[in-house]
Amino acid sequence: MKQLAIAGMGTALPAHSIGIDESLVYAAKAFEASGEQERQLKLLYKMTGVQRRHTCVLNAPEGEPNRQPFFPDPNGTMRQGPTIRARMEKYENDSLPLALEASRKALEESNIEPLAITHLVTISCSGFAAPGVDIGLIKGLGLPFTCQRTHVGFMGCHGALNGLRVARGFIESDPNARVLLCAVELCSLHYHYGWNPEQIVANALFADGSAAIVATAANDTEGAWTIANTGSCLVPESEDAMTWRIGNNGFIMSLSSRVPELIGSHLRPWMEGWLQQNKLTLGDIRSWAVHPGGPRILGSVVKALNLAKDAVDISREVLRDHGNMSSPTILFILNRLREASAPRPCVALGFGPGLMAEATLFV
Repeated sequence: MKQLAIAGMGTALPAHSIGIDESLVYAAKAFEASGEQERQLKLLYKMTGVQRRHTCVLNAPEGEPNRQPFFPDPNGTMRQGPTIRARMEKYENDSLPLALEASRKALEESNIEPLAITHLVTISCSGFAAPGVDIGLIKGLGLPFTCQRTHVGFMGCHGALNGLRVARGFIESDPNARVLLCAVELCSLHYHYGWNPEQIVANALFADGSAAIVATAANDTEGAWTIANTGSCLVPESEDAMTWRIGNNGFIMSLSSRVPELIGSHLRPWMEGWLQQNKLTLGDIRSWAVHPGGPRILGSVVKALNLAKDAVDISREVLRDHGNMSSPTILFILNRLREASAPRPCVALGFGPGLMAEATLFV
């Protein structure tokens, strides 16, 4: 049975970005914060570890006088921000260019022609449109019109790992398959107004981006990252710990303070059992790609698995530089690990609504 091998990777970010100081200005306006609330915001934003985020909701570089955000100051009919329809129209307009950029980079690194792609896997949880990004990629990249499409939708931050599982299935069933996988998210479209603690945390963390992989059957190419196994674990009695639902004014993320505790209680037993299936122990894993849902989640993983303090440095760097982009984030981390020739075996780990843990073992 052939294993999936990464032949090429690419990432893309919106042209415009926002630093922590400007983020705080927007947050204070959106929340109509009092003086004490502004002080709380500054502390929270500092604790996230996010210094800069790229976003589709700004249309001019920082410092230019015509810098106009998609989100106006709250007033009158706009007290809750743009409607879900307006946000989805923005998603439809802005998601494809990012997906095309990331995919072109992945194809270029792979040296595989677009017409050789047999399967397309797209991942997104931040918007809906049909025809959507998948059709746009086929036409924009010049993929075959017979390319077989699969969309992994609304699965949250671990969505790219679910997508890799799908791609792996295609390659194991057909060693001649050439799979393009692309994750794209515009999380900043779901910025929320009003003083709600859970929404404040989401506003402070999430950002926009895209990442893509071209995958083939493993061959003798030296250094190729290949998937040895994938795994899933539903944490018991945790359905309310992390949720992602559609509201009238954007998608609504809830993130309970219980999440780090749940990870601490349930991650290690499952991870040890899963690794044992591959005759590995935690001590055998030489690098980690942990989705940075937030600094407390990273800390809980490190503690639960008794990892070295620097084991998730790359995850922290991606969170610092780009924020939480949801599904593409784990691919940004994997790309940095590949570029740094990180040692393997490597485990990629993400968490999403459920509470669900998803893992991929790379060798």
